[in-house]
Amino acid sequence: MPNDARKLADMSTAMPAPSGAPGLGDIGQIAITVGDVARATAFYRDVLGLKFLFSAGPNLAFLAAGGVRLMLSTPQGAGEVGKNSILYFKVPDLAAAHSAIVSRGAQNERPPQLAAQMPDHELWLAFVRDPDGNLVGLMSEVRSR
Repeated sequence: MPNDARKLADMSTAMPAPSGAPGLGDIGQIAITVGDVARATAFYRDVLGLKFLFSAGPNLAFLAAGGVRLMLSTPQGAGEVGKNSILYFKVPDLAAAHSAIVSRGAQNERPPQLAAQMPDHELWLAFVRDPDGNLVGLMSEVRSR
């Protein structure tokens, strides 16, 4: 079995599927609707530090957020600028990451604060906005000692 087919077979058994439907694997790509792809690319690359992958014309750009591809696009029949789902990026040091991102030009929405006390860790969150007003979450799970 070729590697790609083996990976697909492994993914299909990773999660039980309802009624014989194929199981879902990891998220591969998230689309964000923006007003200006060049401006948004600069923000996600230079301010948030994501790896730029490629552009496909002036209205489409792709960046890497770990193993997930982020697609920046102008409205293409659906979606409104600034009204997207919230992306939450995991960071090891929330205060340092938030401070650095704001210092590079992100609009601060909410500084780091405790969101939830779990039995074995604390969930800390902070938020910034991209140039189109989309909320970007930063999260850190701090393990109890």
